[in-house]
Formats: sequence, C-alpha cells, structure tokens
Amino acid sequence: MRLLFVVQRYGTEVAGGAEAACRDLASRLAARGHEVHALTSCAQSYVDWANTYPEGTVEIDSVRVHRLAVSHPRDGRFFGPMNARTVFGHKPVPLYLQHEWMRMQGPDVPELAPWLAERAGGYDAVVFFTYLYYTTWAGLPIAAGLAPTVLHPTAHDEPPIYLPLFDFTFRLPTAYGFLTEEEENFVERRFRIKRPSAVIGLGVDLEARGDEASFRSRFGVGDRPYLLYVGRLDPDKGSDELYGHFTAFKERSPGPLALVVVGEPVKPMPPHPDVICTGWVDEATKTSAIAGCLSLVQPSYYESFSLVLAEAWAQAKPALVQGHSEVLVGQAQRSAGAIPYSGFAQFEVGVEMLLAEPRMCDELGERGRRYVERRYDWNIVLDREEHLLRTAAHLFRQATAAVTAATKAR
Repeated sequence: MRLLFVVQRYGTEVAGGAEAACRDLASRLAARGHEVHALTSCAQSYVDWANTYPEGTVEIDSVRVHRLAVSHPRDGRFFGPMNARTVFGHKPVPLYLQHEWMRMQGPDVPELAPWLAERAGGYDAVVFFTYLYYTTWAGLPIAAGLAPTVLHPTAHDEPPIYLPLFDFTFRLPTAYGFLTEEEENFVERRFRIKRPSAVIGLGVDLEARGDEASFRSRFGVGDRPYLLYVGRLDPDKGSDELYGHFTAFKERSPGPLALVVVGEPVKPMPPHPDVICTGWVDEATKTSAIAGCLSLVQPSYYESFSLVLAEAWAQAKPALVQGHSEVLVGQAQRSAGAIPYSGFAQFEVGVEMLLAEPRMCDELGERGRRYVERRYDWNIVLDREEHLLRTAAHLFRQATAAVTAATKAR
C-alpha cells in the first residue's frame, strides 16, 4: 500500500509519545514493503512549534518525510490566556474563538491543506495521529474527501476534547485505530458515533535489554534502589505530583531509595538529594534506566496508552500507576502487573510493598511481561494496523462507487 501519515512532529529527536508511536508504526510498515510517507511540520518542540528542521523532504528509516514550515512560533504570553479562556472558561465558547485557539494551539502550517488537496488522492490511505493539533483538525477535512482516512486519536478524558470544534473532526475518518479499550469506549461516549475501528495498541521491542551498570555509573546512582519516571517534566503529565509524593515519602521513610527522572524538563523539578534528573536521553539509555529500576512510576492523569509502561513490562519490571487514569487502571487490571494508587497514602503503601516484597515485584513484572507478549508484539500490532488500513480502503471504494452510481442514476 501507498500510505501517508500526518502528524505534528516527526524526527528521531522528537520524544513525544504519540509522535514516537507514529514514527515507529510508519517505519515498521515501510520495512514490511509498504511505500510510506509522512507529512509534518518543521518543528521539534511542542512548546513553541519553532521551525527547527529545514523545509523539504528527507528520508528517515525508509519513510519519506515531507516537512512544511510553521507560520510563526507559539507565544505563551498570548496562548496561555487564550487556552484558559477557551478550554477552562465559561461555556459556550464562540466558534470563532475556538478556531483562533486551534491556530494558536498549532502547529499552524499554512501549506498543509493545499499540500493534501493536491496529493492526498494518490495514497491508498491517509493516517492521522492525535486529534488535538492543527495538523489533524485542518488536514482531515481535506483528506477525507480524497482518500481513505484512519484517525489514531490518542484521546483521553481531558478538557480540550469537549470543545465543540472537535465534533466535526471525529465524524470525518473512514475508520479509527485505538490504543486501548478504554480509549475506544471514551470516544464512543464523547462523540456518540460508530465507525469501523480496531484496538491496535502499540508495539514493544520484547528483546530490548539495557545496561544497568553503565546507567548507574553515568548518572551517579550507585547501588541505590530507585523508582523511575520516564516522560516530560510537565504538570499535565503528573510530574509535580510525583515529586511531592516522593519527597513526602522520603521525609517519613529515610533510606537509600531514589527517584530517577528521565525526560525533557518542560518544568524542571526543584533540586533534591534523592531526585536524579537525567534530561532527555536516547532510546538505549532509557532502556538501561528501565533495566535497573525497582519499579516504573506512571503518574499521568491523561493517558491513552503509556508506551513506557509496556516497555517496562517487556523487561519484567513492576509499575505504580495513576489510579485516576481509566486507561492505566485498565492496563493494570488486565495485566496484573502494576499497582494503581490514588493520592499520597496509596502511593506510600505501594512503595513500601515494593521495597519489602522482592518476590511480589518479580511476580508483577513477570505478569506484565506475559501481557505485552500476548498483545504488543510488533508483528501482532502491524497485522492489526494493516487489516484496519485495508478495511478503510475497501469502505472508501464502496462509498465512492455508491456515490458514482447515484450520480449516474439522476
């Protein structure tokens, strides 16, 4: 098949979860023999969408990546008040204000719609990743009339998804690809729509094994046990709450336990002798960080999958997960490989259990490992995606033939 992926950022330096998932899926489909293209912005950072990559076409892991320029960087001084007014302010929000919010949300890529209008019809399927950004909101209405479209919304229960401007967006795709059952159920409840869909999930490298010793040496961890957080240091990802829970735990239970934080510091954590922040690291270093941890911690309230959780399970590591996230709780229950917590008291008990019961840690990790083997082996995930893409193409052909027949009958 000739496939086009549309996503807000694309590059090996881009650490975003949805963007990394899109890149992995695209490159692995290319390795299966499909002709795969990606349409994206020149931005590397989602904070300001500043043009970092040169405009034009490059090849990354056998995927032809077409980058278009962002009109202007996002200015937080203006977007912050606009976001507060539109997403969190009084309702209803005028539609013109929602449209302006979307342009400021970004990345505002003026050439995206013309590019798709000229070229989308030449693809067997056009795949959009994440509902939230301009690239999907502006691109999907163009592509939906020209080619089969699949939306991977990576949706979860968060304030922006209730904006009415997304009602139209979610009615356009030929089919949906979801990451979890919880995401599928949420989208059906929120938008009251039925479309052909499949729970695809994300693939995990089941053979990945890190170098624990080198990671400990490089970042001065020594032989201390440590909890591991991997992700952006961003209040929306729960990093502030995790820092508060961990430091409160250390005050009540002094000892060698450390918290290792791996990720882009959008809002850096305050200095603390037991908190080790590495900043952004490459995949090999992240894998090594997982290899040495006592347990992964996933504190995010807003998740549609959590790839790092599956990656931790692939190395047979247990996890503590945010109990207020329906998706994380669902994954914990299906796998029996993680302990959900809601608030500090449950976090404290969970950490104490992990420290006191090595055998329980091993059992949780092994259950998680078996879970990802059953569901997230890359071959299984790619088979699901290919089937969904072919289903979308078949449905689009049927619909097009029906319209043509009806037009001739008039």
